[in-house]
Amino acid sequence: MENLARTYLSEEEYLKQERNAPLKSEYYKGEVFAMAGAKRKHNAIVTALVAGLYPILKDNPCEVYPSDMRVGNKLDRFYTYPDVSIVCGKPEFIDDKEDVLLNPSVAIEVHSESTEKYDRGGKFALYRNIPSIQEYILVSTEERKIESFARKGEDWTYKESHGETFSLQSMDVLLNLNSIYEKVEFSPKRLREDYK
Repeated sequence: MENLARTYLSEEEYLKQERNAPLKSEYYKGEVFAMAGAKRKHNAIVTALVAGLYPILKDNPCEVYPSDMRVGNKLDRFYTYPDVSIVCGKPEFIDDKEDVLLNPSVAIEVHSESTEKYDRGGKFALYRNIPSIQEYILVSTEERKIESFARKGEDWTYKESHGETFSLQSMDVLLNLNSIYEKVEFSPKRLREDYK
């Protein structure tokens, strides 16, 4: 929710408008927020995540979706586009258009310096209110780092990785960080900061 809010819309008005809009917008309690376009590093990471997850998940009851799949949280009246979402079991949609997923199991956000605060704070709080979400994953574009928050009853556990692999806490999935970051170069300044 990076840009200023526009006029108040009902959820129905938002969905009608959004389904015909050339650009994506998030929705929260009547306010619509334009989403910024993604840069090269972000898109390379999202592509690698979807490409890596699909072969792992294709033979089980889970499906992986890229960032065009909208996720809805009716409790908070919140609609957003995770960079990657996974649903295990039968997907539930808001209607027969099948473009608003209501029961994601995992939401993945690829963040930059400009989106990290929101992805880690307000957006995570809204994802936590979706009962089906078992894991929230943050993937950095600024350094080789994946973080996971997994639901354990009423609590959330934290795990991070800078190494070769990263295993999801909520399912038997192992991600290869070399593949995820294969097309990504980090700035020399950032590398120096990481290894002080």
